[in-house]
Parts: sequence; structure tokens; C-alpha cells
Amino acid sequence: MIPSWQPDAGSGMTVREIAVRGLSFEVIEAGAGDHLAICLHGYPELAYSWRHQIPVLAAMGYRVWAPCQRGYGATSKPEGIDAYRIEYLVADVAALFDASGAKTLTLIGHDWGGAVAWSFAIHHVRPLDRLVIMNMPHPRCFARALRNWPQQRRSWYLAAYQAPELPERMLLRNDAAALRQIFARHAVDPALFPEAVVDIYAAAAQRPGALTAMLNWYRAVPLNPRPRWLPDNGRVDVPTLIVWGDEDKTLGLETLDRSDEFVSDLTIRRLKGVGHWVQQEGAAQVNAALEEWLPGGR
Repeated sequence: MIPSWQPDAGSGMTVREIAVRGLSFEVIEAGAGDHLAICLHGYPELAYSWRHQIPVLAAMGYRVWAPCQRGYGATSKPEGIDAYRIEYLVADVAALFDASGAKTLTLIGHDWGGAVAWSFAIHHVRPLDRLVIMNMPHPRCFARALRNWPQQRRSWYLAAYQAPELPERMLLRNDAAALRQIFARHAVDPALFPEAVVDIYAAAAQRPGALTAMLNWYRAVPLNPRPRWLPDNGRVDVPTLIVWGDEDKTLGLETLDRSDEFVSDLTIRRLKGVGHWVQQEGAAQVNAALEEWLPGGR
């Protein structure tokens, strides 16, 4: 396995390969103990996007695993759209937890990783101690917001990504110039995504089959049976923290409306001046919110 990113010596982070469900996962690991915090990244990111949080969580007493999810980085890339249905993405997380041997699980997700985390909690796939979601609304709230023009306009790319092959060609040409621009275009301060950082994401997306696998997450959405994976109640019964960058250009603030209808114990921390890439753009604020709200590994 050739990792997508190699942490600095002394960071407390290492990259390892973990085999579950017939797949090989690239995982950044730190800390020790029986309480595992799994951090799930979004599109078009990597486990690398959690580099600012992993040491903080480890210092709080958690064992931390941040996997590159299926299709990303050095993780396996199953062929076909069907392989990226939400039930398989959720099952990957459960299998990683089982493989860890840990007794307790805290789940942290951003963007698509947040969607996986929501589904994991809604369907009680494994018992959760806490749930942390960053800039991804509850699926019922998102579905409600998508009925209205403001969020439809922001989410135009959901339809564009359904086309075969063309999105790959457009995003990868000229050394993945269009994919690189996604970070700057959706950041409040593009300087937070210098070339050295964006190079890591662009190189990972240019691995053979990677971008098709990444886009297949979107293409598989119509295959997800609503009654099973988006139930009418959508209840989450574990303590949940939503951390939200208020300057998100992809998801409007209205997608948070009435979230408490679906989460029995909900805390929301809104971060002013922070955009969609919340754990990278507002790393200090995010870390402070985690330290304040999470009880720590025990």
C-alpha cells in the first residue's frame, strides 16, 4: 500500500492498512484504548482532512481511526455503481469497528462522511456513545430543503455527476485543475488550501479508478431504497453534536431547520466565518468544540 499522505514523525499519527469485508482500507491511526473514534471524510477529500483533529482526539483519550473510505486514496475501489450504495458504506464502518476490538464507538463525520454517520446512527448499526456531524444535515432535513429552489441551485452538481465519464474527464484534465478549484471555490479563505495541500487531494483522485469510484457515491444515490435508508422517523437517539461552518456555499443554513425533530439530544455549534471544509478551515474552533462537548475516551 502506498499511502495518500505520510504524517510527520512525532505527530503521533501513523498510516496502516486494515483488511475487512474483502477490501483494504488506508487508515490514519493515533492514540490507544477501548474507546474508538472513527472520523469519516467527505468528497473529494481523504482521511488527511482530519489531520488537525486526530492528535487532539488522541490526547483526549480516544483511539482514533480515520479511514480513507471505499474508492478513496489507497483504499480498495470496487467496480460498479452498486458497490457504493449507502448500506455498503455503513457496513464498512461497522466492520472497521469490529476489527478494532474496541468496546465503545464515537462516530465523527463531515460531508459525505456525515451522511454515512447519520445513516449508521439512524439504523443502530452498532451502539454509539456519541455522534458528531460537520456540515451535513440530517437526511430528512436535507430532503426537505431540496424541495426548494435555494438548495436545488446549490446542489446542481448532484445531477451533473450522474452522467457517465464526462465528469471524470472535466475534473481530471490539466492535472485535475477543476477538482483542485473545488477547495478554493468553497473556502472562505482559499489561502488555507495552498498547493501543497491540494496536491495531496489531486494526486489521490488521479489514482487509477479513483475519481470514478468517488463519483459513484453520487451515482449510487438513486439505488438507495428510501424506505430502508431514509425512514420516515429518522430518529437518532444518541447525544449528537452538529458543528456547522456558517459560510457553507454548498449547504444552506436552512438545511439545519428543525433538526431537533429527529435528534433527541442535540447540540449545534455554528462557526462564523468558516466554510464547508469546516474541520480544515476552522480547525481551532472545531477542536475547541470537540474538547468542550466530548467526554473523552474512558
